[in-house]
Amino acid sequence: MPEQILSLSIEKKIGQMFFIGIPAAEFDSATRELIEKIAPGGVCLFARNIREASKTRKLLDDVTNASVTLPFLSIDQEGGLVDRLRRVLEPMPAVGELKNLGQVKKLAEITAEVLRLLGFNMNFAPVVDVSSNERQKYINGLNSRIFGTSKEDVAGFGKTYLETLQKSFIIGCLKHFPGLAASEIDSHEELPIVNISQDILFEEDLFPYRAIKSYAVMIAHAAFPKTDLQERDQSGKLLPSSLSYNFTTKLLRNGLRFEGISITDDMEMGAIVNNYGIGEACKMAINAGVDMLAICNNPVAILEGFEAVTKAVNSGEISETRINESLKRIARVKNIIKTPLPFDESRLHELSKEILELKHNL
Repeated sequence: MPEQILSLSIEKKIGQMFFIGIPAAEFDSATRELIEKIAPGGVCLFARNIREASKTRKLLDDVTNASVTLPFLSIDQEGGLVDRLRRVLEPMPAVGELKNLGQVKKLAEITAEVLRLLGFNMNFAPVVDVSSNERQKYINGLNSRIFGTSKEDVAGFGKTYLETLQKSFIIGCLKHFPGLAASEIDSHEELPIVNISQDILFEEDLFPYRAIKSYAVMIAHAAFPKTDLQERDQSGKLLPSSLSYNFTTKLLRNGLRFEGISITDDMEMGAIVNNYGIGEACKMAINAGVDMLAICNNPVAILEGFEAVTKAVNSGEISETRINESLKRIARVKNIIKTPLPFDESRLHELSKEILELKHNL
């Protein structure tokens, strides 16, 4: 895999750094054109893409067959409010409802098997933001998505969930680095300003990232103005963590010794597009040290980001050496991907019953 990726043309190397959404629930001509143009390293499905289980499996198989290298095939399947599979499966409980490690493990086992039956190889979960009782007053869209109300609970439950996913050959992704629970707003709307000290950030919010070994981390769009790490952009505005060298490289890579892949949260969120053009933001994120850029909604934005990065590499604004650094990490993680399970509709019905039983016991 490393040799295959590193031998691609420069345009397709750049494409491997994009984690994209696709428009439809079937492999239509627009999806084919997007896959062929970008050659993305990853594809993420959303509720708009999922109507029937068998068609979802066919869509993912078609994406794989059209890709120049084996792609990451991911989803945000957390349970509760963030459940993309509710049209094809009994809705899963929110992790905030789980009471013990046995229930956490069971949810992760069910999730992993369902995803492999449908053709996925990755899940953008677990959420390991640390939400104390004090922080739960904030309206940031995270409360029911978080394990417990202490850093120890979050780390312990999150580790069990992640390790269970990965024992079942689904790659997990910790999120939202370096921690969003103290944000008073949702980054989907605008840039969250997280007004915590550097000591609290390191002692509380980063605790799960020190305790859990992961192949992937999703970087939040947030500002931390009370820390020494916070940077400002050329206009003097607070720079989001996803576009910041201090957070993505100095802290995550050098400080926490993270060796997996870093993925931005969706670059189409208000925290980014309200302050930067999508193309400029993509260039900034790569130069900050991010490995993969998530653009999950608008094909026009995906193309704009891809073309901006390609132009920057051709002009020398971004070096091919920098691209290759990320591709080596991407290849190492792709090497652990396993072939999906054979599709089995009856097994999905059985797993729906297991979800009902789990919810009954909460």
